Amino acid sequence: MGKLAVYKYAAAMFLTLQVVVSVFTLVGLFGGNVTPVGNTARAMCVYILPILIAANIVLILYWIIRRKWLFLAIPVLTVACCIPYIGTYYQFSLENPQKNTQNGLKIASYNVAMFKRETSGFMAQDILAEMRRQKVDILCMQEYNEISGDQKNSESYKEYFPYQQVGRSDMVIFSRYPITGSKTILFEETNNSAMWADINVNGKEFRVFNVHLETTGINGTLHRASKTMFQQHQEVDKSRLMNAILGNYTLGLMFRSGQAITIANEKRESEKPTILCGDFNDVPYSFVYNTVKGDMVDGFKECGAGWMYTYRGMKNKPVRIDYIFHDESIKGLAYYKTDLTYSDHFPVFMKIALQ
Repeated sequence: MGKLAVYKYAAAMFLTLQVVVSVFTLVGLFGGNVTPVGNTARAMCVYILPILIAANIVLILYWIIRRKWLFLAIPVLTVACCIPYIGTYYQFSLENPQKNTQNGLKIASYNVAMFKRETSGFMAQDILAEMRRQKVDILCMQEYNEISGDQKNSESYKEYFPYQQVGRSDMVIFSRYPITGSKTILFEETNNSAMWADINVNGKEFRVFNVHLETTGINGTLHRASKTMFQQHQEVDKSRLMNAILGNYTLGLMFRSGQAITIANEKRESEKPTILCGDFNDVPYSFVYNTVKGDMVDGFKECGAGWMYTYRGMKNKPVRIDYIFHDESIKGLAYYKTDLTYSDHFPVFMKIALQ
């Protein structure tokens, strides 16, 4: 009788755990549909969705072992609801997008982290060499630095990219096709910005957005904490550190949300086929992702393959925060990243069809 009671208690505990995990998973799955203002906890569930999905998979195995088929339906249905979300990180394909030989227009987006402010100019030139190898037609750079070594990058890039448009000083669009118009979009209360340029490709104009949204603030907080430890030779209060990280992250989330709305409104005014790329500093299915994407197509979901993560600053914790979207009138042919290690981001590439 005692053993039976233990089994029943364990079953009740696992069932309770299952309900809690499934509820939080669904909350996270739809948490990006509401503004984080006044809904911070709900919005934050989006960021732990990979952990919640993994927990559901573990519980699927548990219910299979226990042969509780009725309870098994709960995590199975929960994971099934997450399939579109999983598709923002992984796409099954037997083809390698980098080997796509179809003719098209290739766009690249890369946060170059100011070329790490190196003084030789080698980094900027090697990135240019990579863009040549990839046959990039339009290059959007965030955290761009005009001077590397003893020369201006705009001059050294000019041979391959004859046209360029600078937004704020750290934002630039390079193009092999003529730029016919542009606009810089400044955000209030932060140093981030966005821009767009109209590019004439063989008689057809595209509007290309280059976006850099507010950072999470986590790295800055950790840097200040480590600096305090070094200068004062004392340990930082962990509870204060966690509160500071959470506070800065929440503040950054609010800023990014407002910036995303600004970009979405600007994008709606475009009557030309639109391509939007950049560093969002936010994950798929977040409010920022959903708002900026709107009715556009996520290029990776359309024609990517394998795992897609673009931020390399978190070791062994792949995060996707850099994107290329496009209007439904545009057809994507290939989407991929390369493993350049000159920044804490990877460059993202997409080829679109020219119809």
